[in-house]
Amino acid sequence: MTKKLEICCYTAESAILSEKAGADRIELCDNFSEGGTTPSYGTIKYLTKKLSIPLHVIIRPRGGDFLYDNAAFEIMRQEVIDMKKLGVHGIVFGVLTATGEIDVERSQEILELAAPMDQTFHRAFDMTKNQLASLEKLKLLGVNRVLTAGGKNNANEGIGLLSKLVEAAENQLIVMPGGGINEKTIGEIIQRTGASEFHASAKTFVKSKMNFHNPAIKMGKSDHIDEYKKISVNAQQIYTMNKILKT
Repeated sequence: MTKKLEICCYTAESAILSEKAGADRIELCDNFSEGGTTPSYGTIKYLTKKLSIPLHVIIRPRGGDFLYDNAAFEIMRQEVIDMKKLGVHGIVFGVLTATGEIDVERSQEILELAAPMDQTFHRAFDMTKNQLASLEKLKLLGVNRVLTAGGKNNANEGIGLLSKLVEAAENQLIVMPGGGINEKTIGEIIQRTGASEFHASAKTFVKSKMNFHNPAIKMGKSDHIDEYKKISVNAQQIYTMNKILKT
């Protein structure tokens, strides 16, 4: 089975660089510091014309948890409709109940709206109280794949459960390991999980070309974010991971 590498990108520039470096698919997000939210309409539209590989877009109206009120869920529904109109290949979403279960009813609604686009249930899956039970619900829903670190912070920590999830999927959906995957870790994760698709960010931060910096002003509230750097991808890392996957 041909193995695939999905790269999570936070800018149009990163997506284009990732394709050139050998990525098989792009997951497009915004707001890295919040774990990814829905990117702008303009960015998505631009990339549908620039990329030749599949583009999947995260449907997440805000940061924080995955329990959504009616307003947030209606926004998600509208974003799915917009993605279909724009011609993107797939959506990435996740909806949970207050008790830490897959929200089956709302997930079904999203899936029906999204068809025939590809669908990935994102790492909200890792926030459920029982990942094996949650996998069975996703199988019944007919989701194409689930992105997971095996219920841990990264795929290395969750590698034991990842192996069980791949086996339990029974080829009814794709279990895609993600979280902390890079050129140093991907080899072991391939061997121990038996997965066929892998998700990485290959992120790096590029220094601003601004000559003048105003030290008295910060646009954001976090002192941990350098506003004179922008997020990008490490093209060499993507190339190396892809080479490991394909050989």
